[in-house]
Amino acid sequence: MIAKDGQRTQKPQRNAAIHKSNAWSIALTGIVAILCLVIWQLTGMLSVLMVGVLTLSVVFCLIQFIRGRTWNTTAEANAEQDHISSERRYSSAHTASYDYLSWNLLYEQLPMSAVLTRADGVIVTINKAFRDHIGLSFNYNGLTWAELLEDRYLSPLMDAINNVSSERIDMQLELTAYHKEGVRQDWLARLVPCPVGFSTQNDYVIVYLQDTNSNRHMAEKIHYMSYYDDMTGLPNRRMFMQRLEESARMNTTVPTSLAVVYMDLDRFKRINDTFGSDFGDMLLMLIAERLLRVMTENDMLARMEGDEFACFMTHVASPAEAAERVEALMSAMEEPFVLNEVPVHVTMSVGVFLSGANGATLDSAVMMVKQADTALSRVKEKGKNGYLFYAPEMNNRPLERLTLEHEMRKALSEGQFQLYYQPQVDMRSKRIVGVEALVRWMHPERGVISPGEFIPLAEENGFIVALGEWVLAEACYQNKRWQTEGLPHIPVSVNLSVRQFEQHNLTKTVEKVLAFTGLLPRYLDLEITESMTLDVSRATHVLNELKEMGVGISIDDFGTGYSSLHYLKNFPIQRLKIDRSFVRDLQQDPNDAAIVSAIIALGHTMNMQVIAEGVENSDQLQFLQDHACDEIQGYFFSPPLPVESFEVMLRKQIA
Repeated sequence: MIAKDGQRTQKPQRNAAIHKSNAWSIALTGIVAILCLVIWQLTGMLSVLMVGVLTLSVVFCLIQFIRGRTWNTTAEANAEQDHISSERRYSSAHTASYDYLSWNLLYEQLPMSAVLTRADGVIVTINKAFRDHIGLSFNYNGLTWAELLEDRYLSPLMDAINNVSSERIDMQLELTAYHKEGVRQDWLARLVPCPVGFSTQNDYVIVYLQDTNSNRHMAEKIHYMSYYDDMTGLPNRRMFMQRLEESARMNTTVPTSLAVVYMDLDRFKRINDTFGSDFGDMLLMLIAERLLRVMTENDMLARMEGDEFACFMTHVASPAEAAERVEALMSAMEEPFVLNEVPVHVTMSVGVFLSGANGATLDSAVMMVKQADTALSRVKEKGKNGYLFYAPEMNNRPLERLTLEHEMRKALSEGQFQLYYQPQVDMRSKRIVGVEALVRWMHPERGVISPGEFIPLAEENGFIVALGEWVLAEACYQNKRWQTEGLPHIPVSVNLSVRQFEQHNLTKTVEKVLAFTGLLPRYLDLEITESMTLDVSRATHVLNELKEMGVGISIDDFGTGYSSLHYLKNFPIQRLKIDRSFVRDLQQDPNDAAIVSAIIALGHTMNMQVIAEGVENSDQLQFLQDHACDEIQGYFFSPPLPVESFEVMLRKQIA
């Protein structure tokens, strides 16, 4: 037996056995002698038999002692010889393992795949990088080149290994191999002879392997990121513009037209803010899927940025066909999307450029997209949720908008904005019981600019917040001045914009204005639209704060938004305002008449005041009287008036 330190362990064991045997022989001889003495004492005679037995015991003991000495000498000689042999074997094993240790030190942690092979093609060992490369989790010593390579590459590799080993030269060749899971891999192999002193044999060859596909995979990934939207999987702006440019060049030789359609989701920001960006991203993916269903094999859909999509349609025979296909895109949005178990309706504003329509000709991709975007901007100005074809006269519109935006900010500081006041009249007493403040822009060169022209632009660029605060402060100040002068104490209604309502400091702003002007909260009525209440939790919090302050709250344009009875039930609303679009066609459209009567009945059932705006003739007035509408507002009684004219009307009322 050889111990861990390489020494023999048999000598002590054999010596112990010999000593034990000698001890037993001496003990046995002693016992025999004692028995003989006891018998001699008892009988008084020493027989020949006893003398013989005693003599034999002594002789046996001497023989055993001599035998043990001889055995011990022989064992020591054998042990010494075994020790010498063991030392030689250990030294030889240590010398043979030099290859393994060197491999571990030099190649095992090398980041490049390396294989140690003999001249006959037998794989000796492989490093960790190669094991990872082919999917092995351990060093598999039985691995062969035949298991790795395609058959046609095996013979060239064997020849190369043999040449490298015999000629002591470097060689390089391309190989096709397979991953453990069967995936094809293209390798660039570089064969080099083993370094001098690495092995006692000179026929070892090291094969370095590089995956030539790695650069290709990276190139494919970069290409995808450059030309596709990573969320929807649609082509991005870059690819869209390139393909549009190619289609435009091809279309010059084809008599059919090319249509470029630019789409923008309406109120997407509010949906994103309400449900969160994750649900917003999910909505964009669902929208992309719906739009793709409408596309033909000759069309291309792309996500341009944010909530904007674009497509171009080839082989469009006429403007009517283009309009039909655009309407199909918009119809795809009619079915509500379900986000967090809540149905959400999404509409789109669409601008269309059609070559051959209104004198439009094929131009660069950039110009065609710009013209479609120009038409889209006009749709937004007109109220969204529609489409328009580009016309050359639209080109001047963006410059006008930029100029108007600049002049708008200047107008506020120079006092060009004024408030007009339209009375709100009680149906029974025919007396003025309230007034709505409406802003007008007195442009020094263009004259009066209607709110329909600058309010949407102010909403878009955020100027509406500053303008809205000025309207609120001016209306409260004017109403307090009228009260101070002894005119009737009536509430003044001020419209809140969406951006104002979304401000976190809205209630503090209202409180500050009331404190500054001295107007009591009950003489201020804030008008909000139904769309502002989409974020129920926040809307409830804000409206409750305003109610606790004592400010009145009205729902403006009721019936044109969500019209959710749940909102009416839970929000602190005092008044419903019927939209003028329902009042205008009361006599011509039975559906409008039914809607108006239903809104009046609903408001009264929920203990709310109901006011109808846009009343312009006696027939409308009679219908509203018959259905017990509480108040009216419109040109039938009075248009919006400047401060002086409205004061005259109030003074006549108290005269």
